[in-house]
Amino acid sequence: MKCKTDKKNLTGMRKGSSFLFTGCIYTARDQAHKKLVRLIRKNQKLPLSLKGQIIYYCGPTAAPNGRIIGSCGPTTSCRMDSFLEPLLKKGLLGMIGKGPRSRNAREMIKKYKGVYFLAPSGCGALLAKRVVSRKLVAFPGLGPEAIYKLEVADFPLIVAIDSCGHSIYPDI
Repeated sequence: MKCKTDKKNLTGMRKGSSFLFTGCIYTARDQAHKKLVRLIRKNQKLPLSLKGQIIYYCGPTAAPNGRIIGSCGPTTSCRMDSFLEPLLKKGLLGMIGKGPRSRNAREMIKKYKGVYFLAPSGCGALLAKRVVSRKLVAFPGLGPEAIYKLEVADFPLIVAIDSCGHSIYPDI
């Protein structure tokens, strides 16, 4: 599964822009973030390179027979805010989730020229149909909160916070 994210195009998009993304994203929720940051703080090797990657705040459900993945809707992003800077320092390009981010997260996104995207919430079953392949990457003991590499096609996204720090949400 080879996927390439065009960083120039994504970081050049402005708040409120909507588009269909095709490429690779990695799922990670609270516990996976905690483990990644712990490895970074201990200066240990990460199970994946974060440089130029996008993390989808999602814990997919088990795949029904004949399907690649179960429901895979976004989770509330602000829960990952305390983990954000170490991941951005490692080159993380973007995050996908739902809901507003803290002021500090917005400043970190601007500082490191990242991008925060929204995926439509309440549409997990529909989003699952946009997943072309799935591969377990790290932390299998976390079950649905493990890190998976997803190849997606025409995955609907909206730029919520652009690389200049402009947000569709009012200041918090």
